[in-house]
Amino acid sequence: MAETTKMRREIEEIPDAVERLLDTSAAQLTVAGRALARKNPAFIATIARGSSDHASLFLKYAIELAAGKAVASLGPSLASIYARPIDLSQAAAFAISQSGSSPDIVEMCASARRQGALTLALTNTRHSPIWSEAEVPIDLSAGPELAVAATKTFVNSVVAGLAVLAEWIDDGDLKSALNMLPDQLRAALAVDWSGMLPSLENATSLYVLGRGPSFAIASEVALKFKETANLHAEAYSTAEVMHGPLALVSRGFPVLVLAGRDASESAAVLLADDFADRGADVFVTSAKTISARSLPVVETGHTLTDALALIVPFYLMGEHLSRRRGLNPDQPVALKKVTQTR
Repeated sequence: MAETTKMRREIEEIPDAVERLLDTSAAQLTVAGRALARKNPAFIATIARGSSDHASLFLKYAIELAAGKAVASLGPSLASIYARPIDLSQAAAFAISQSGSSPDIVEMCASARRQGALTLALTNTRHSPIWSEAEVPIDLSAGPELAVAATKTFVNSVVAGLAVLAEWIDDGDLKSALNMLPDQLRAALAVDWSGMLPSLENATSLYVLGRGPSFAIASEVALKFKETANLHAEAYSTAEVMHGPLALVSRGFPVLVLAGRDASESAAVLLADDFADRGADVFVTSAKTISARSLPVVETGHTLTDALALIVPFYLMGEHLSRRRGLNPDQPVALKKVTQTR
């Protein structure tokens, strides 16, 4: 029997990591939420790259949907390359960095604070450079993450942001869903998406589709296909895919549709069935499909945590796919754990 990979072990640690975050970092999450309530920002800025940027994208949709505040992603190069100050006096900024050491993220966080933003840093490394630069640092409490591909730190970044949001706007339903989330994620570890493996084992490309929060998950999924399985994957909104990318969808082309359990589900399922009727090999996270193949999901009691829970069965399937394609998910080609970009 093959030795368990670091990636697999860390995926299985996700529920415990989330539980630890909600317990040990509870005071920091409360402080951050109350600081946002006092600031009452006109808008939110996010600062991140890679998987952390996908967590930021998830929080963008969550904040816009739940708090009604616009969210914009800041290019870190504004500070690190172009040295261009941005007026953030009416803003709050979320900087997300697992290592807390990426120079461009740290510099952009420092610049945002100098320009008047309330800066919050979500990091898995206490007393890292970004921890020192942010006004309100938050420990993701995920524990050591040794695999190159981020898994539990991605999930904890989203959960930390959602917990801050829930405190900020005093959303009791979201708070309750987060409290139940560790157990729901344990259930998600038993959800089996291995039915996708035969379609992907020899594939060269696929689309991953979503809308709203599930589009953020689609973006993370596409990155992991590239990182761990050397499989070209592109994430699109279920709306944007019809504006050109549709042309590549032919018979046998793999498509994964992450249908959120929210107002976007019906349109996502219609698209999945349309692609399946064109001959594409389509999988969709909904039981409402007619032509596509349905993937099982875990219901968490809230549309936002429902979307986040989709990542767990994917991570398990993705790790398996990497090995099935003859690769080692712990040693992605040409990648390092900490990216030193400026």
